[in-house]
Amino acid sequence: MDSVIVSDYGVMLAKKGDRLVVRGPKPRLELIEGGPQLFLPLGVDNHRPTLTVVTSNGEKHPPEPLRHLGANGAAPRPPKSSGDQIELPLFRVGHIVIASNGVSISTDLIEACCERGIRLSFLTRGGKPFAMLSSPMLTATVLTRREQLAAYGDERGVEFAKAVVRGKLGNQAALLRYFGKYLKIADPEAFAKLSEIAMRLIKGRNSTAKVSASNIDEAREALLAIEGSSGRNYWSGFRLLLPKEVEFDLREHRGATDPVNSALNYGYGMLYTQVWGAIMNAGLEPFAGFLHVDRPGKPSLVLDMVEEFRQPVVDRAIIAALGKGSAIETQGGMLTDSSRRTIAQIVLERLESEVNFRGQRHKLKSVVQIQARNLASALRGEGRYKAFSFKW
Repeated sequence: MDSVIVSDYGVMLAKKGDRLVVRGPKPRLELIEGGPQLFLPLGVDNHRPTLTVVTSNGEKHPPEPLRHLGANGAAPRPPKSSGDQIELPLFRVGHIVIASNGVSISTDLIEACCERGIRLSFLTRGGKPFAMLSSPMLTATVLTRREQLAAYGDERGVEFAKAVVRGKLGNQAALLRYFGKYLKIADPEAFAKLSEIAMRLIKGRNSTAKVSASNIDEAREALLAIEGSSGRNYWSGFRLLLPKEVEFDLREHRGATDPVNSALNYGYGMLYTQVWGAIMNAGLEPFAGFLHVDRPGKPSLVLDMVEEFRQPVVDRAIIAALGKGSAIETQGGMLTDSSRRTIAQIVLERLESEVNFRGQRHKLKSVVQIQARNLASALRGEGRYKAFSFKW
């Protein structure tokens, strides 16, 4: 299934028959055969949006090679395009992300997306998610939500929060070891520092077993203290993995203006939409978390569950991209259009990659959904929740 990302002002999304219609002045279509696709309206002269399609490997080809199979798998046909719009079959679309203001969506398209399980996510230009649309018919699981709310007051909530911290710290250590192994000969001093930091993270991970409480309110402070101390260690090790010419001093979550922090925030925003959709599909309440406190408008369960996927999805993708010389730049405190396209591409590519999980090969985006359903089962008392572990 393809992901459609709209990132510029003035685009209109609509439905025509069983096809998604993307309208904008003189859209440009570049088609690539195979792999997930991004449809990114790019700013050009006079801010007129254009449309480009790229795959996860970044290759570009003229329109002729791509062929879409019909709904019955019969005769192939290419997407339709004209001077001011492009049409794509809805059965090929799995997720639509609106990452710009000034974008219009028809109610017909919204209804069609809900019927087909196509998620509609909305991000600010900085990558912060602020809304998601989906059909309640796809998440009608009353028992799961009742048990989720009840778990806040008993040990189920504590066990999940402990699993979140264990998973995050374990994945932080794994990522440092994964990239650090390439420095063993090239930079022995950095390798030694990374090894020491990884050991501290594992020690912090193991200390979560000592946290005991009857409900999450009693356990939260201790767990957040472990997470905070380990976070400072992790980001000092993260810095050692970046090219020397790349500036990165401290991790900044809000108001970041430097390229690395801005890239991380934008990548995490994309990850949030994936986790948020998986949580809703599993019948869970996104705003009723455990480790993160409840606040109006804050999807605390999304913030909980995203922790175990930060390193294997976003951090790994950004370190690899910077190591290969990819340019990530900001202008006026915001990522440039080309940088946002780069980050969107590498994060989606990572989500499409396969990993070993519980003895089988799965795409990472499938693991996110599996974990959401595992959490729902655990909250219903059908087993224990185990965080996803990144293999280094």
